[in-house]
Amino acid sequence: MDWIDALEAVPSAVTIGKFDGVHIGHQRIIEQLRALAEPEGLATTVVTFDRNPLEIVRPDRAPLPLVSLPHKVELLRAAGADRVVVVPFTAETAAQPAKEFAERVLLDGLGARVLLVGDDFRFGHRGAGDAAMLRALAEPRGARVESIDDICFADGRRVSSTWIREALELGRVQEANGMLGRRHVLRGDVVRGFQRGRALGFPTANLGAPVEGFVPADGVYAALAHVDAGTFPAAVSIGDNPTFDGVAAKTVEAYLLDVDLDLYDRPISLELVDFVRPMHRFESLDQLIAQMSRDVDRTRELVATATA
Repeated sequence: MDWIDALEAVPSAVTIGKFDGVHIGHQRIIEQLRALAEPEGLATTVVTFDRNPLEIVRPDRAPLPLVSLPHKVELLRAAGADRVVVVPFTAETAAQPAKEFAERVLLDGLGARVLLVGDDFRFGHRGAGDAAMLRALAEPRGARVESIDDICFADGRRVSSTWIREALELGRVQEANGMLGRRHVLRGDVVRGFQRGRALGFPTANLGAPVEGFVPADGVYAALAHVDAGTFPAAVSIGDNPTFDGVAAKTVEAYLLDVDLDLYDRPISLELVDFVRPMHRFESLDQLIAQMSRDVDRTRELVATATA
């Protein structure tokens, strides 16, 4: 990973942003950046931050991230970035004058020859810098500033990380997946739980905290589970298991279909395929077991359809 203190002035086409989730809008930006870079032999360079800047300047308004930083870097590289430069966003970063940031990081630090930004782009202390300032600083250095093409979804609304979070908060996984251009992922290491699932005939892999990825609404989800032994359909329960007392809020546990593996202390990645049902409190274990059987059947159908 390239960090701010390891800047290298390589002739580059550069874009900058939070890129939370690396959704289809972000992917289109990187496609546009590559189209600008390749004819001139420039390195496609994405500058992002190690956290949402709001965590420093307005922590009360900072949203939870859609993906972890390592996952974001993976996704940016997969989308076509030659270089991913991660800026540690601190109080000092927030206080840095716009001109200093543009010159030290973007122009001199990275060797930008092309800068691709939105017309509403703001940078530097209190957002004092904008695209017009960037153009004024870039042109004397022989660099130019290009405008990002706007990206919209089916109903004309601009794709955004906020919209994706809203969809996930309502359990609308397919809507979120459409905007991400892939299935939303939760990742973590498997830890020991209460063993209740195994006692009921549905042994689950419990993800330890913190879970990587934005955890959606409580409920049961159909998913694909990726573990070192392979990929398997999985019914994923998210929530506080209201049938039982004393369960911490927002546990994430996955029942892998047709396989019984020892996954303790091993990584697991869950690709959410679709929402199965909301979380319910059952009056008896027999009712819970019957519903879990139906959940497994529905999960099998949804995953088979999604992977056909």
